Amino acid sequence: MSKKIHALITGASAGLGDAYARQLASRCDSMTVVARRGERLEALAGALEGQCKVEILEADLATVEGQARVVEAIRQGPAIDLLVNNAGYSTIGPYATSDLDDELGMLRLHNEATMVLTRAALPAMIEQGSGAVINVASVAGLVSTPNVAVYGATKAFLVSFTRALRQELKEQGVRVQCLCPGYTRSEIHSRETMANFDVNIVPEKLWMEADDVVAQSLAAISDDADQWLLVSGDHNRKVVAREMDALRADLHYPS
Repeated sequence: MSKKIHALITGASAGLGDAYARQLASRCDSMTVVARRGERLEALAGALEGQCKVEILEADLATVEGQARVVEAIRQGPAIDLLVNNAGYSTIGPYATSDLDDELGMLRLHNEATMVLTRAALPAMIEQGSGAVINVASVAGLVSTPNVAVYGATKAFLVSFTRALRQELKEQGVRVQCLCPGYTRSEIHSRETMANFDVNIVPEKLWMEADDVVAQSLAAISDDADQWLLVSGDHNRKVVAREMDALRADLHYPS
């Protein structure tokens, strides 16, 4: 990303989304930040004042109405050079006793919204022969984890979706990346849907800072380092490697 660009970042009010906005500000002519909490976006825009033009878009991407608002902004605004599909949340607990509304809302936010916004942004990218899409998934999308069954499944969808997009778009100048972070310090763990999660049970060495994860992501999707699947952190890469070995051992080929 050597030229000044226009970026659209979802889930920009905290965590990885906030970090993407702050790190991209100096590289952007303009930026659209999307989240449910407008007051957080106002504060972010104030912090970025003088670095780039920031458009605030308050929308709940787990709803059809929120998705439509962002699609309309994409169609009416400047062509997007970088789309960051980051908005998300998690639930925890056995699926059999989970709140189905929370689980379905997570599916709509992680998967449906990503599909809808990516579909809206891609035609202009293809026409100009450049652009990039970052889909924020999780190590949970590569490693089966009890008590986060739907969260992991939605993230696995993003891995498969991004891989297929890369194959479709690699000859058209459009880059894609699926970012798979592990434990990252953010507000996702303090949501009501994560009330049963004790952050203290996770060893300190496993936590990563949002700024570090985002820096790795942006470096990997730069013009000279096209890497479609990025697992942040050495420990997480080892965990994924062990999971791939276990999956191969589980494969059954009928005779």
